[in-house]
Amino acid sequence: MLRFCSLGSGSSGNATLIEASSGITTSRVLLDCGFTQRELKIRLERAGLTVDGIDAIFVTHEHGDHIGCTTALAKRHDIPIWMSRGTWRAAGQPDLGDLLHFARDGDCIELGDVQLMPYTVPHDAQEPLQACFSDGALRLGVLTDAGSITEHLLAMLKGCDALLLECNHDRELLAQSRYPWSLKQRIGGRLGHLANDTAAEILSACMHSSLRHVVAAHLSRENNRPELALTALAQAVGADACDMRAAGPQWGFDWIDLA
Repeated sequence: MLRFCSLGSGSSGNATLIEASSGITTSRVLLDCGFTQRELKIRLERAGLTVDGIDAIFVTHEHGDHIGCTTALAKRHDIPIWMSRGTWRAAGQPDLGDLLHFARDGDCIELGDVQLMPYTVPHDAQEPLQACFSDGALRLGVLTDAGSITEHLLAMLKGCDALLLECNHDRELLAQSRYPWSLKQRIGGRLGHLANDTAAEILSACMHSSLRHVVAAHLSRENNRPELALTALAQAVGADACDMRAAGPQWGFDWIDLA
């Protein structure tokens, strides 16, 4: 069985839990940890877990809303971490000893009952990786920080049973916002974040009959609205917006079972 939930998604912090079970064993991976340890504990409790229930952490890139308290948390609770070498260097090369493991595009990382498959994406970080997760039968694709579409990311996301897909901004809202011009250019650029229409294009390219769950993630509070993101995704595949959901910065979303 494979399931996932969000502890929060947005510029204020990101963390997603992925859990796989096989027989009497269960494995849990924390994808990003963009909060303080205190805040993470509160959010984990809301998901029915404690830090001791986390078997591994995968960090997508070094930006603060994703790496957060990862180093301190891992050291305090003896949790192994996977990240790219570029992310490790950009994070200041923290001394994690045997807890540190390097991930690369194309690797298949076995974390108990969870299979993790990192893949490269275009984003303004040193060596960003997003990931797909599987229990051997079902597959979750995650894409939360990318500025544009590549054939590689489409290939990784096609065939997934669930997608957690960045819908960072509405182009008109971003253009009309109070953000400085340089920041607007960065967000909307090739290495920035996905606009609703670009996310919809990705979903359309990856749509198939076994795709059961679609979640919009990493929405900007200032430059997007959940209804805009969900409408864009739904219209791209001829669905109803109420059939999809959006991850929020405060509450994320509850557990979604793929089984």
